[in-house]
Amino acid sequence: MRKRFSGLRLSSVSFALCSVALSFLGALLLALSVPVEAQQAGKILRIGILANVPAPQIDALEQTLRNAGYVEGQNIITEKRYAEGRLERFPDLAAELVHLKVNVIVSIGPATPYAAKIIKDIPVVMGYSGDPVDAGIVASLARPGGNVTGVTFFAAELAGKRVELLKEAIPVISRLAVLANPRHAGEQRELKETQVAAQAFALPLQYLTVKAAGDFEAAFAAIARERANALIVFPDALTLARRKEIAEFSARRRIPSISGWTEFAEAGGLMTYGPNLVDSLRRVAFYVDKILKGSKPADLPVEQPKKFELVINLKTAKQIGLTITPNVLARADKVIR
Repeated sequence: MRKRFSGLRLSSVSFALCSVALSFLGALLLALSVPVEAQQAGKILRIGILANVPAPQIDALEQTLRNAGYVEGQNIITEKRYAEGRLERFPDLAAELVHLKVNVIVSIGPATPYAAKIIKDIPVVMGYSGDPVDAGIVASLARPGGNVTGVTFFAAELAGKRVELLKEAIPVISRLAVLANPRHAGEQRELKETQVAAQAFALPLQYLTVKAAGDFEAAFAAIARERANALIVFPDALTLARRKEIAEFSARRRIPSISGWTEFAEAGGLMTYGPNLVDSLRRVAFYVDKILKGSKPADLPVEQPKKFELVINLKTAKQIGLTITPNVLARADKVIR
């Protein structure tokens, strides 16, 4: 009886030990299967934003992050640094974000080349208007190869299309002026596409460069002197910052203008054709989310714009005494009246 009772006790102990072992193993397997974001519950992540000035596009980026579950003060802290037009401040501002040990840095527009040069050990997600390959920021769009990836707004192939749209919308134009920042990566490709399209329409082309805010008055004087009757503005951070000035000049001279981003038309330019910057910055948030969940920048191809919108400002057309041809007007994605 004692032997049977002793055996029963031994079996019970073995069963208990086995149960404990199985419970431990199950807990371990469960822990290994929990997503990274769940394991980091309670941990506050830091996101750095490096840009020239505050802009609606940054608001769109932050809203998209909120929609994805990143709540300021709860699971993320956002550190913003703005150069306020003084690009020489970017190296120091980038160094500040590195010192704060942020988990990822978002670089917008002209901040991107500085971020790519200075920041090596922190993932950088760019929203960049230039060609990141020409700028030496990534090895290729498909395989960035370093710590930088994200979205480029650059689309050189649209440059020739803008010439076609101007000529189709206003057949009487006879001489084009091009306003461009030669320091903008990819600008020469845009110029070549523009020249080819202008030649197809037998349109003489006047090429004017602006490298800083102080260059615009001289460029405007040259356009007036050569009597160009249409203006193409290559989109970049510099021309975007001076869009109202460009629109006011075009209105005074009654010169129809076209550029690449909606903001130019909203400021008084006649037409724009290109990607939507707000939508592009929302896509930047997608990259931030992927990296915070463990993806490496080198494995995430740089995204190019896939959707382009035509915006026409009819208020400007009326102001300068123009009538947009109906077939072009009918193709507009947005009309400002």
